[in-house]
Amino acid sequence: MRKFFKLFITSFLGFALLLTGIPLAGATAASGIKDLVIDVNVPQVTREVKDNTIQLNALSVYEDGHFKLASENLTWKSSNKNVAAVKDGEVTLSGHNGKTFISVSDGSFTDRIAIQFKGNQGEILVEKEKGSRYDLIGQAIDKMSMEEKVGQMLMPDFRNWKGKNVTEMNDEIAELVKKYHLGGVILFRENTVTAAQTTKLVSAYQEAAEKYGLLISVDQEGGIVTRLQFGTDFPGNMALGASRSEELAEKVGKAIGEELNAVGINMNFGPVLDVNNNPDNPVIGVRSFGEDPELVAKMGNAYIKGLHETGTAATAKHFPGHGDTATDSHLGLPEVPHDIDRLKKVELYPFQQAMDAGIDAVMSAHVTFPKIDSTKAISKKDGTEIAIPGTLSHKVLTGLMREEMGFKGVIVTDAMNMQAIADHFGPVDAAVRAVKAGTDIVLMPVGLEPVANGLYDAVNSGDISMERIDQSVERILTLKLNRGIVKAEVEKSLDEKIANAEKVARSAEHLQVEKEAAAKSITLVKNSGVLPLKTGADEKIVVVGSSASVITAEVKKHHPNVTVIDTAAPLSAANLAIAKTAKYIIVGTNTSTVSGRLPSANLMKLANQLIEQTNAAVIGVGIRNPYDIMAYPNVDAYLTQYGTKDVSFEAAVNTIFGVNKPTAKLPVTIFNQDGSELYGFDHGLGF
Repeated sequence: MRKFFKLFITSFLGFALLLTGIPLAGATAASGIKDLVIDVNVPQVTREVKDNTIQLNALSVYEDGHFKLASENLTWKSSNKNVAAVKDGEVTLSGHNGKTFISVSDGSFTDRIAIQFKGNQGEILVEKEKGSRYDLIGQAIDKMSMEEKVGQMLMPDFRNWKGKNVTEMNDEIAELVKKYHLGGVILFRENTVTAAQTTKLVSAYQEAAEKYGLLISVDQEGGIVTRLQFGTDFPGNMALGASRSEELAEKVGKAIGEELNAVGINMNFGPVLDVNNNPDNPVIGVRSFGEDPELVAKMGNAYIKGLHETGTAATAKHFPGHGDTATDSHLGLPEVPHDIDRLKKVELYPFQQAMDAGIDAVMSAHVTFPKIDSTKAISKKDGTEIAIPGTLSHKVLTGLMREEMGFKGVIVTDAMNMQAIADHFGPVDAAVRAVKAGTDIVLMPVGLEPVANGLYDAVNSGDISMERIDQSVERILTLKLNRGIVKAEVEKSLDEKIANAEKVARSAEHLQVEKEAAAKSITLVKNSGVLPLKTGADEKIVVVGSSASVITAEVKKHHPNVTVIDTAAPLSAANLAIAKTAKYIIVGTNTSTVSGRLPSANLMKLANQLIEQTNAAVIGVGIRNPYDIMAYPNVDAYLTQYGTKDVSFEAAVNTIFGVNKPTAKLPVTIFNQDGSELYGFDHGLGF
């Protein structure tokens, strides 16, 4: 059983020369190294204790201020092995009360840290050393050029290059990483084809970085937003919300983190903490855990905990909340009209809980919040006066997030090429506004060179103060140290990295978590005594609608007499005649927009045609958004699976045939067309 202890970190003055980190007599520093420091001694660094172990890293500190993971000639020692042993920086507590000094030496320099175990009080006390030598981040910032600092704040994508997907490093991209001193890059599905290829690409990015490790980020949310082509296709957030299982959310977060970590991706842009309280939302929907702020917070924190267990940085998005919008910020500029009291109760609640639990980063939303910031700007698109979106708002990022909510981590913008920003603000103006507002990382700037030069000019002119830049760089370097994103003096071999990545991706353990998540997410919303199906061999099942062929393949695992009609529109007379020969009809519906689920939409006309013009029992499967039944409420049975991955289809059909017993509850309310409630939050049937 895993044991958790309270972890306290304090500082104290060292005494013995050998253990204070003063260079050994006669020692000389090699190749510009001026010191050796245990990373947890750095004031900004914290480290979690897992299973009675804590990982310490030794950092070689260089004359020019940068630092690397020390890899060679290290000797780790514990002064009291009855309390804890240490090997390669991993400290394992024995369970005996007492105090030990953990020291490390490279033959020229030494450092130590004290760890005290108070088992009867449930405490592990880490006592940091004290002194200017541990101000690694401050010293690094002091030695960095202005261009290096700005570079840490830029995170472009290299999704394509000269019309081709970037699946391997090229000289031009490597040169851009160096020239602009980039702090990170974001990968997309086009960049992540296989585990081996992705590991090579990520390693090449890190090799191209000159001093500081790169944040390699990706949107691996699960569900409809997955970027690893080779990874496990976990059901998304709303599926997890339907399960109501925090344990399951943590398992999924951990498995995602393990697959990212194995290929060298160290930052996930997830989880989505938007509260999906607007069924008309075209961009969040099933990416949210649900409509209830408390459910979103609990599931989100469990998912974050899972990511953190693997050392992967987590990012809560999209602050202050993209859930109650009816516009996609990729295409336009949405507005959330609520005042601060309502926002604190609903939209902001999951973000506050995540911040309190130690979330690494928060991504801002390209959404306007006029009750928080009524500041206007002139649109470069058409000259009209528009509200400032959250990403560019000092009142939202600094006033609300930093000062009022107390967030101390990294703020990253949503993609700056989205039309909510790109249409109304020039690329350079948008980046400058975002930094002045309080962002730390400008994600996917539109034109790396002009944006970098524009930020240089803003700093040189005094429009952005150097103090403001330094604040961001400190937060970014803190994140990198806390998550071990530091270049190593000696890296593991590429072959070793690839072998591990191929072992972890889609492992048997992860596939089992995937199946469990899918099975526990299936929500039986309506059942007029139809399910589970008990079919005779001669009874025909007809499958029609969205993903009919996929559903049919699953149905055939349970029943041989199946006919598929592969259409998402009302049936012709000939096909209707076939449907009328069925004992049961399964109709799949997959919608993501308001117009898609109107009764006038072809897919919904098809569902109602089957209900009204056949004598078969009609079973509806809401494939993506759970709201589809509002267009065909007279269906005999209805279940929802919240996603389009194969594993969710398998789980839904297993439920239809009674192999999977449904236990999930709706994480949202389903309304009638007139706005009245059809099925409430927390509704869910079993059998």
